[in-house]
Amino acid sequence: MNLTLDAASAAPRHAEPTDANIRELVYAFYDRVRADALLGPVFEQKLAGRWDEHLPKMCTFWASLVLGAKQYRGNVQQAHQPLPGIEPRHFSHWLYLFLDTVETRYEPAAAIRFMEPALRIAQSLQLSRFGWDYKIPAEQQALLERVAPRQRVIRTSY
Repeated sequence: MNLTLDAASAAPRHAEPTDANIRELVYAFYDRVRADALLGPVFEQKLAGRWDEHLPKMCTFWASLVLGAKQYRGNVQQAHQPLPGIEPRHFSHWLYLFLDTVETRYEPAAAIRFMEPALRIAQSLQLSRFGWDYKIPAEQQALLERVAPRQRVIRTSY
């Protein structure tokens, strides 16, 4: 899944996720989202004036998923349902930006710990939003199929 690495890739990549580097990841990712022509307006409409509240919540969310911190209290489905005008292309683009940001900041074994949950959550949100007969876009399905076997190998090699 070698996405094109941006200028941030010049920095050494982390071998393991920690609370501190998850915070760096979340803030860097949402900087990209806010500057993005497709995603920026959607997020700004929902979070204008509330970014200082949202970003720490996202740090807690990802730390809970990746580190098992179990501190996140929220409903992912419920939080994303009221967003008007969301189309499948928004999910695909969000995934691209997120996975690219992860790959620039983490070694492959650490990056995979973010990638599989991100893909599965995106699939779940899309099925919930567009209906259970919705077909996940081929590029997203291909990403999940490439990530899942790598995740199994990493889990069994500990």
